[in-house]
Amino acid sequence: MPSITEESVSWEAERSELQAVLRSPLFSRSPTLTHLLSYLCEKKFAGDSDQIKEYSVAVDVFDRRDTFDQDSDSIVRVQANRLRKRLSDYYSSEGVAHSMRITIPVGQYIPAFEKMTAAESTSSSLTPQTDAQDDLPQPKWAPGRALVWLLGGTIFVLLIVVLLIIGGLLGREKSRPLPTTRSPSIQQETPESVGLPVGEEVRILAGTTRKYVDHAGKLWNPDSYFSGGAAVPSAVQHIWRTQDPIVYRNSRQGDFTYNIPLRPGTYELRLHFTESFYGPENAGGGGEGSRIMTVTANGRPLLRDFDVLADSGGDRTADVRVVPDISPAADGQLHLSFNSVNGSAMLSAIEILPGVHGHIRPVRIVARDLPYYSNDSQWWSPDAYFKGGQFASRQEPALDTDDPEFYETERWGHFSYAIPVSPGRYTVTLYFIEHGAVSEKRVFNVFCNGKTILPNLNLMEEAGENRPLVRKIKGLEPNAQGKLLLEFVPVTHYATVTAIEIIPE
Repeated sequence: MPSITEESVSWEAERSELQAVLRSPLFSRSPTLTHLLSYLCEKKFAGDSDQIKEYSVAVDVFDRRDTFDQDSDSIVRVQANRLRKRLSDYYSSEGVAHSMRITIPVGQYIPAFEKMTAAESTSSSLTPQTDAQDDLPQPKWAPGRALVWLLGGTIFVLLIVVLLIIGGLLGREKSRPLPTTRSPSIQQETPESVGLPVGEEVRILAGTTRKYVDHAGKLWNPDSYFSGGAAVPSAVQHIWRTQDPIVYRNSRQGDFTYNIPLRPGTYELRLHFTESFYGPENAGGGGEGSRIMTVTANGRPLLRDFDVLADSGGDRTADVRVVPDISPAADGQLHLSFNSVNGSAMLSAIEILPGVHGHIRPVRIVARDLPYYSNDSQWWSPDAYFKGGQFASRQEPALDTDDPEFYETERWGHFSYAIPVSPGRYTVTLYFIEHGAVSEKRVFNVFCNGKTILPNLNLMEEAGENRPLVRKIKGLEPNAQGKLLLEFVPVTHYATVTAIEIIPE
């Protein structure tokens, strides 16, 4: 009988450790992270570590298309960071005594299996399917023990095949809602319409020669495809309702056009503006009426007698107008024209995104400074469109949810969100949690365009401590400025919100 090499012993120990991690409650309730960890480890076991790249992970694990662009889609980096944190949590709790640990080194995606010393491992008895002698070299191997290892290896192989099949099924089912109404993935009446369309994305910063990557990990390109007008910089530093004031610090002004090449299809156009010249505290003085313009797309009017300052409700405020159902003209270009009516027409930035016929893309915002992928792999934008309030992160874990990390942050105080949408009716879902006992009872109102939608909300009474509360409001329509203006107004203590989801009806 040939001897069993040290390498094969290590291989079996690594598989044993992987199985112990995948069976743990921390991972069994997170199919996305389970699928990712299984994929990375199986690639390593197969000797294909050189194939573990961000692109291959995006395509194989997260069902991205072969046109995946890591500069505009950060799903692999975000989920890898979540996996590192989940592994750290595991080995600081139920896996603390394991003689081997799995890590994903920062800056790469190839898993590492690290053997722990006796001092680092408090007790080997807590490690599933390990033996005290497994970490020692075995100069001789008895036939009976070899048979045990052979049978054990067969069982491990069968287990990993079953788990990979289950992981694959779970990966294909990740758009389904999680089995709790208090998780960020709640059931929608038209689930096929709630995901973000995938395809070509165009982002242009008007009036600048530099690139910029925003808080959402999206790449903005320098000004291009324009004709006419002039690039105008601004010295204004703070811009309300955005975490990315750089997007609004330059503009193209005058009478100008953009002729942007696009592939055939349906797109969503998002035009970004801010008024940083006119206003009571700005260089131009004046106010509403000082700058009025008209905007057309392929000759079709989009904005008539448009006044940025009046539309945004104030100067130095990010203003976004959303237009669905945009397509290139017969020559394969989108022709945007900006014409002055009074003063000079202006533009801060252009976004052209894959669209959905008849309505806008779903809007998902979480009170964070970076994007977040929920357990159902839905992408949530970092905090945007807000004014007022404070950001906070909490340590108390959320209960009764499969995605407690989703509820770690909040915006609190007296604040509002001016979320741009197109005409239509929308379902707004608001996510709340009361972290820990507050010194004073928290009661607040939520308004949409001046109408009360949640009166005298008391999270502690309705949900309890550290338990999420989800409220869905249907049939909401934007105001004349194309916004769902959500205001969170304290009655006692402060208002709070964790996330906002807006789905077209």
